[in-house]
Amino acid sequence: MTTHEAVLGFALVAALLTLVPGLDTALVLRTSLTGTRRRAFATAAGIQAGCLAWGAAAALGATAVLAASATAYRVMTLLGAAYLVWMGARMLLASWRTAPGHGPAAPPPAPPSAARGFATGLVTNLLNPKVGVFYLATIPQFSVPGVPPLVMGLLLASVHCLIGSVWLGGLVLGSSALGARLTTTAFARWVDRVTGGVLVLFGARVALSARAL
Repeated sequence: MTTHEAVLGFALVAALLTLVPGLDTALVLRTSLTGTRRRAFATAAGIQAGCLAWGAAAALGATAVLAASATAYRVMTLLGAAYLVWMGARMLLASWRTAPGHGPAAPPPAPPSAARGFATGLVTNLLNPKVGVFYLATIPQFSVPGVPPLVMGLLLASVHCLIGSVWLGGLVLGSSALGARLTTTAFARWVDRVTGGVLVLFGARVALSARAL
């Protein structure tokens, strides 16, 4: 297998994975609909940075530790599940606390920064063990003789990042245009409730899968 063939083959697999709705899509969509376009792009950038980190880890064999050690994988999975449940619960609580009242309107809080959006995307991706499993299962299959593993891992992860950036970038542009027409407190609350509920359910499912190991 040549490098060109490996990149094309991996790109096909990564494209199929990217187009399947998942946690990354939900997170970016929620940020775009309830926040600023800049923060949504920063969240997407954080997710792609996490993919690069996973790609490097897979190339260096770090993800093999998760595969070989049930305890290490279980700890990683439970950390990710706890983070998802915590983030979802925060969205749910915030959506109920912002219910309209009859008193004077409070000044709107300052929107979260782009740096915070980047950190949220990065941490969410790094604590998602399914991303690590994907890289562990695919990158060795597309190794090329004579190419250093780290170089190949970063190259393939960059391909995944490029595909993900196009997909998430289009999602941000489309949803932010829709969000501009639905910029109401009630709409933002319902977006937080739906997204928060999805994150809590996803985190609970991840935790149950860890118990089964």
